Amino acid sequence: MVKGGASWSLQPPSYGRLITVLSIDGGGIRGIIPATILEYLESQLQEMDGGDARLADYFDVIAGTSTGGLVTVMLTAPEQATKRPLFAAKDITTFYLEHGPKIFPQKGGLFGPIRKTIKSLVGPKYDGVYLHKIIEETLGETRLHETLTNIVVPTFDITRLQPTIFSTFEAKTNPLSDAKLSDICIATSAAPTYLPPYYFKNQDQDGNLREFNLIDGGVAANNPTLVATSEVSKQIIHGHPDFFPIKPADYDRFLVISVGTGSHKVEQKYSAKMAAKWGVLGWLLNGGSTPIIDVFNQASGDMVDLHISVLFQALHSQNNYLRIQDDTLTGTVSSVDVATKENMNKLAETGKILLKKPLSRVNLQTGLFEPCEGGGTNEDALKRFAEMLSEEKKFRESKSALRK
Repeated sequence: MVKGGASWSLQPPSYGRLITVLSIDGGGIRGIIPATILEYLESQLQEMDGGDARLADYFDVIAGTSTGGLVTVMLTAPEQATKRPLFAAKDITTFYLEHGPKIFPQKGGLFGPIRKTIKSLVGPKYDGVYLHKIIEETLGETRLHETLTNIVVPTFDITRLQPTIFSTFEAKTNPLSDAKLSDICIATSAAPTYLPPYYFKNQDQDGNLREFNLIDGGVAANNPTLVATSEVSKQIIHGHPDFFPIKPADYDRFLVISVGTGSHKVEQKYSAKMAAKWGVLGWLLNGGSTPIIDVFNQASGDMVDLHISVLFQALHSQNNYLRIQDDTLTGTVSSVDVATKENMNKLAETGKILLKKPLSRVNLQTGLFEPCEGGGTNEDALKRFAEMLSEEKKFRESKSALRK
């Protein structure tokens, strides 16, 4: 129970003033960075509303791609006995530290990197067996419609050659989309060249069958913020009762927190002169990186950030949009699969340092994040957003009580 005796369950936006969205990028083992950011946000909500507060209690939609999809599900999947989230935000980093080295086993010795490179030429770097096992054990038979708040998780179907978006909204009306959370997590994490594509099928009570042939959602939407807001807009257009009487044009009512997993933009690892000499292998393997994956993920992430930033500014509601991202990663910290204890600890420290950095926005000309004048730090911004989230939750509760 929240302080004052109210329920943890969030009343729908129709009772409130805002539509609250949390979005988490993809990025493999770099998911430790947003995990650190979200731990801080949840701690601020707990200071205001009690130690049992969880992020799922404050957001109408939580969206995540790839590793962000895994974090999303961890924050929203119910523990069957208590019907509360399986994980607090503070537990997610511990999960990565414990299981990361087994998901991305590091081959030691002089020839370890060479063996890994050769393997990636004939198949994925990792077989995914441990990842599948730990996800299935953790999530069991829980399905999409059971999440404690609405979630949106992008994947990409390589048979249909189009994105497949798993949405709680759709799962509640279309049983063929109501997949197991374990299947969704494995699918959205199946990054090409790193982990194998994932096949599963889903059947409804009438025997109708749908097959899925999926890879990492990052090829379509590594930053899923736009997918999340579009999903909400679709519900408004279709007259979903949770959003009545909100109108499709009411974008100024969105409150959005978007958390990245970091990038190595400042490092400027590639150049046109280098890439001009690359064939297929050059685009797939270069200095321990996969340039083509870097390009796809960064391009989609930045385009989404740009679109949302411009939209919120046009609506004079830029203070309702928070993007936290670090583009200064270098070396192994910028990798998606270096899961050594040393590197994972560096990622956790990177997240803590990012909290202390100035609130920033991307400069379209340079592509780099620049401090916002008078914006304070990311910590300051998260405190402000935590206050807004807490106030919104309490407002909805009071409005609901008046209607009864």
